[in-house]
Amino acid sequence: MNHIKSLFAQKQRGILSVYFCAGHPQPDATLDTLRALQAEGVDMVEIGIPFSDPLADGPVIQEASSKALRGGMSVKKLLGQLADVRQDIHIPLILMGYLNPIQHYGFDRFCREASACGIDGLIIPDLPFEVYQREFRATAERHGLSFVFLVTPETPESRIREIDAATDGFIYAVSSAAVTGAQASFSAARQAYFSRLEQMKLRNPFLIGFGISNAATRQAADAHAAGVIVGSRFVTLLEQSPTPSDAVRALKKALSE
Repeated sequence: MNHIKSLFAQKQRGILSVYFCAGHPQPDATLDTLRALQAEGVDMVEIGIPFSDPLADGPVIQEASSKALRGGMSVKKLLGQLADVRQDIHIPLILMGYLNPIQHYGFDRFCREASACGIDGLIIPDLPFEVYQREFRATAERHGLSFVFLVTPETPESRIREIDAATDGFIYAVSSAAVTGAQASFSAARQAYFSRLEQMKLRNPFLIGFGISNAATRQAADAHAAGVIVGSRFVTLLEQSPTPSDAVRALKKALSE
């Protein structure tokens, strides 16, 4: 069974998914970071593919992406690092990247090799839903990869339901239409948006990301969603901490206090 489906079958609330950028803070840190995240009880991981123009990402992830590219990280190198990842990593793994480098690598080749590594799903923020449906869905499904779409407070209910019908995994609920980045709290309007999604009774669970950085933001999101996705805060902690394990422990402390 796809690890994403297995996770949501076993755990309906309180899920913690964490993003990091492959090749950051060190070119060969990918597997050590994954091992640390799994060992510290993180439920799911997004592995970011660095790109020179990550439009959906704020300054923290942009800088991590630039550093990873300067260190030589690429789609080919990342897939090589992940070749034997399933020997000791058993939690769901998602690759998050932008369409340009994936297309340059070849979408079918990318999906085939990602699936062979044991990757469960893909997030491509700049791939429009209609284009995915028309040109990419059959390939992703043929290789057993769940495709995760983002929705925002501005996404109409009709589009959310359309995405829900075409999704087989979970929906990524972006807390705002802005770029990624840590926030101290969520406004009443944002919490009303989370509540609206919850009341829609979607077929798929949804996780809330963008701005999750402390106990207050995690609790506000957890009240309505199956869980949260943390990115910028963890990327910063990876830069600041002696080891990936230290970074994960610091993150979990920040999310609980």
